[in-house]
Amino acid sequence: MDLIRQIQKDLLEAKELPTFGAGDTIIVSYKIVEGTKERIQQFQGVVLQRRGVGNTETFTVRKMSGNIGVERIFPVTSPFIDKITVVKHGAVRRARIFYFRERTGKSARIREKKHFAK
Repeated sequence: MDLIRQIQKDLLEAKELPTFGAGDTIIVSYKIVEGTKERIQQFQGVVLQRRGVGNTETFTVRKMSGNIGVERIFPVTSPFIDKITVVKHGAVRRARIFYFRERTGKSARIREKKHFAK
């Protein structure tokens, strides 16, 4: 098994991604190819989970589009991801916040993690 992980690590393209986790609000800029044209579209939402390791690592982002919740799963190693920007870090106690799907209104807010400079 270690040989397989070593080969995957060698083949894996090292991307510089910011540190983020469940509860964080992020903007994912990803490339969309339409025929011969290529454009970058942004998807802003709350990270519900990160799962997997290495090549198979993914993260799920949920946003509200009108009154409808839209979730999208992004592979971390995808060549279509242009960049990831962290808007704010959320203070949550769990690694997977699936309970967030049922929340509406004020209960759907996530407290922001405060960072004090020393």
